[in-house]
Amino acid sequence: MSKIKSAFENGKAFIPFITCGDPDLETTAAVVRAAVQNGADLVELGIPFSDPTAEGPVIQGANIRALSGGVTTDKIFDFVRELSRDVAVPMVFMTYANVVFSYGAEKFISTCQDVGIDGLILPDLPFEEKEEFLPYCRQYGVDLISLIAPTSENRIAMIAGEAEGFLYIVSSLGVTGTRSEITTDLGSIVSVVREHTDIPCAIGFGISTPEQAKKMADISDGAIVGSAIIKLLQKYGKDAPAHVGRYVKSMKDAIM
Repeated sequence: MSKIKSAFENGKAFIPFITCGDPDLETTAAVVRAAVQNGADLVELGIPFSDPTAEGPVIQGANIRALSGGVTTDKIFDFVRELSRDVAVPMVFMTYANVVFSYGAEKFISTCQDVGIDGLILPDLPFEEKEEFLPYCRQYGVDLISLIAPTSENRIAMIAGEAEGFLYIVSSLGVTGTRSEITTDLGSIVSVVREHTDIPCAIGFGISTPEQAKKMADISDGAIVGSAIIKLLQKYGKDAPAHVGRYVKSMKDAIM
């Protein structure tokens, strides 16, 4: 049983996404700690991949910078092992199926358990193919987190019924990135989810302002923000942690 449920026990959850190694792992560690100190309830850590198909240009750029800096999956595991000594909130990896396959699925997932990772999000893994990883996730107590997109339609009930950890609801079609407005009828998606599971759901993709975060958290159990945080890292580099901390506080305050 992972710690993920605890992230949703203090009201609405704020979940930042941070790419590991952008611009370096020391800065990533400082950003994670700043985010947690300012109210982050769960942290999504991105393992960089050369072809991140779900990502828009902002997070693609972070992947390129991290890989150019020499970040590897092993270095990220060592980094998380150190981080989990003082970061008490749940942490999950977001990466791509190929990263897990190439490392060796059982070795990857058992190492997640060993270093303190509570869940795994693989946006390119079709729900119907999750059996590739699910037995190892169950064996090692790592939640395999499912995504529901606006196109999921008649599959929403099925995905929700088998969900674990939390459900990641994708706010809009397309790739990650900030959006001026989110027009998907997310309320109806969440209501179907609620009929089939009591596992919490959080909305991500396109959220960048406190107003958007509040709107999404009012519908669901929390808000996930990635590109807006990566933009701060892109702008401020090693000086980003204080800026990210202030941003996270403004978002968490908005959804309380």
